[in-house]
Amino acid sequence: MDRHCLNVTRIAAALRAPSIGTSDFDLNPAARPSGSFELRPASVLVPLIERGAGINIILTRRAAHLRHHPGQIAFPGGRQDPTDPTPLDAALREAREEIGLAREQVTILGGFDTHETVTRFSVSPFVGLVDADFTPVIDRAEVEEVFEAPLAFVLDPANRQTHRRAWPGGWRRYQAIPYGPHYIWGATARMLISLGDRMRGL
Repeated sequence: MDRHCLNVTRIAAALRAPSIGTSDFDLNPAARPSGSFELRPASVLVPLIERGAGINIILTRRAAHLRHHPGQIAFPGGRQDPTDPTPLDAALREAREEIGLAREQVTILGGFDTHETVTRFSVSPFVGLVDADFTPVIDRAEVEEVFEAPLAFVLDPANRQTHRRAWPGGWRRYQAIPYGPHYIWGATARMLISLGDRMRGL
């Protein structure tokens, strides 16, 4: 995707399009459990930061000792607590706890498609523009690393890949966006692809 097509105004406009929702089961419909099940609410912040003429996205690498998704690339975020007034409040709270991003350091541009995970979460993503002077303060209990990637790169369809790996019950396909030494995959990659599709639809 051309970086010159990416600016805050266009991103905010893309976020106003109707939500269609996505799922980890999109590529593996046969793997979806039969019957109904409850999805637990979660929220993530998709933090953007302007760097010269371009925009970067801030991503984290989860701590290796975590029980769930250790070492994976992720957005700041997590499960919504009962004390969170709204899904957005949950995303902002998690961003403060994980990378030291204060609420007053981010301007929310909007939300987009909720994503259903195989771990039975319904994730609400929110895009925010972060102050250029933001310096991460990492909670090592949850985050191993914070890094930036060019938004134009991660949203470019040319950089999308479909991989597969063995899961209990057979092989499953998933989407990935490799970036240098970082392997962005699963729900994080799928949400970035959804955001990229919105941008291309303008």
